[in-house]
Amino acid sequence: MGVPKWTDERTQSLTEFVGGESPISQATVAEAADHLGTSPRSVSSKLRKMGFDVELPSSVSTKTFSDEEEATLQNFVESNSGQYTYAEIADAFADGNYSAKSIQGKILSMELTDHVKPTEKPASVRTYSPEEEAQFLQLVADGAFVEDIAEALGRPINSIRGKALSFLRTGEINAIPKQKESNAASKADPLSELGDITGMTVADIADEIGKTERGVKTMLTRRGLTAADYDGAARKERVVS
Repeated sequence: MGVPKWTDERTQSLTEFVGGESPISQATVAEAADHLGTSPRSVSSKLRKMGFDVELPSSVSTKTFSDEEEATLQNFVESNSGQYTYAEIADAFADGNYSAKSIQGKILSMELTDHVKPTEKPASVRTYSPEEEAQFLQLVADGAFVEDIAEALGRPINSIRGKALSFLRTGEINAIPKQKESNAASKADPLSELGDITGMTVADIADEIGKTERGVKTMLTRRGLTAADYDGAARKERVVS
C-alpha cells in the first residue's frame, strides 16, 4: 500500500496539527504521521517543502537510553506489535522513566514506528470559518504580512502558511504572503547535518533535507561527496578535468 497523497485537506490538517512548534521535533513528526495515516519520512519531507524547520532524525538525542534499555525496548515493541501507543509504551517501559516524546524519538530512530498502535484521531481538526477565510483573503489583498494575518486571526504562523498554500492552489490568491522575519535561510550545510551519507540514497537525502533529487545530485557533485547510488566525487573530477 502506497503512501497517501498530500491533498489540500491533508496538508491543512498537518499544518493545524504541528501548530506553532519550531523546530518541529521528530516526536511530533511521528505523532503527525500516526494522525494522518502516513510515514514519518513523508511528513518530514512535506513540512520541509512547505518551509517548516524540522529536526533531523540524526539530531534526536538517544544517549539517555542504555544499550540494554534499547534492546529491551526493541523487544517489547516488536513482541507487542500494533498493541500499544507511544503513551502506553512509555507507561509500561522502564517504570515510566521516559516520556512519551522520548519513546517516540527513540522508536523513530530505530525505525520501529510500524509496530506502534496509532493514537486516536481527534474528533475534528479546527478549520477556518467562512468569516475567517474572507478576512484572510482581504488581509492578503491588502498586502499584510504572515505575522499580521496570524495576529488578526489568532492563529499560529505555521497554520497561516498552510492555509495560504491551500488558497494558492485553488487560485484564490496569487502568492504566499511574505514574512517579516524568515528563518528559512539557514547558513548551516544541510548535508553536513546528516553526518555519514554514504549509506543513504539520493532519494533518502532529498527527503531528509527537503530538496529535489536533482538538487541533491548538484550538491553532491559540487562538494565531491558520494551517496549510496551517486558518486559525486567522480562527477566532480570529471567536471574539473
